[in-house]
Amino acid sequence: MNAEPADQIRLLDVQDLDVRLQQLAHRRRSLPEHGEIESLNRDLTQLRDLLVAAQTEESDCAREQTKAEQDVDQVRQRAVRDQKRLDSGAVSSPKDLENLQREIASLAKRQGDLEDVVLEVMERRESAQERVTELTERVGSVQGKIDDATVRRDTAVEEIDAEVASATKEREVIAGSVPAPLLSLYDKLRAQQGGVGAAKLYARTCQGCRQELAITELNEIRSAAPDTVVRCENCRRILVRTSESGL
Repeated sequence: MNAEPADQIRLLDVQDLDVRLQQLAHRRRSLPEHGEIESLNRDLTQLRDLLVAAQTEESDCAREQTKAEQDVDQVRQRAVRDQKRLDSGAVSSPKDLENLQREIASLAKRQGDLEDVVLEVMERRESAQERVTELTERVGSVQGKIDDATVRRDTAVEEIDAEVASATKEREVIAGSVPAPLLSLYDKLRAQQGGVGAAKLYARTCQGCRQELAITELNEIRSAAPDTVVRCENCRRILVRTSESGL
């Protein structure tokens, strides 16, 4: 393949821009905010799960407290009724009187036991409420960190995308001046060679694979016409000759 030396030089400009675009893409993927947001989202998910569990516990305790308080009220009302019967003198039979007194005493003990249950449930509910408050604050704090990191990430992405757009436009202009066959070969090699399809021959060394050329290869390149498109025997990339090639 043949191409004017100036076109081959422009190919190096295209290559530089492609490398720049690769670097920008890598930079975009590797923004520290990506990992930061991912880690914070994991923390947020865990905290939200704990918050739901604490809210569920608080809700269960509230129902349990209501039920226990209702039980206390029922026992209290029954004890009041029995006490009124006792105080009214309506019970005259010694046996019935003894049974009534025994029931009042039993109800008093039952009420005390139930009130202890209420207190125990209230303590558990208060602990659950404190846990809900703590976790709600932690969820808010982590969400705030996520929001901050998201703003920083979006700002960085916007800046990178602007650079990408500028470099892409410049590449289109320069690539448009490179002969289509040469550009096609370059694009094919670039896809095969990790993003580098053309390299400068500098001081007898291919800048693509960093290998110094053998003397026989150098002699072949020296004898080649200026418009001949030469390739590196080692990496097969297009070798672009300049005044610094050392030929």
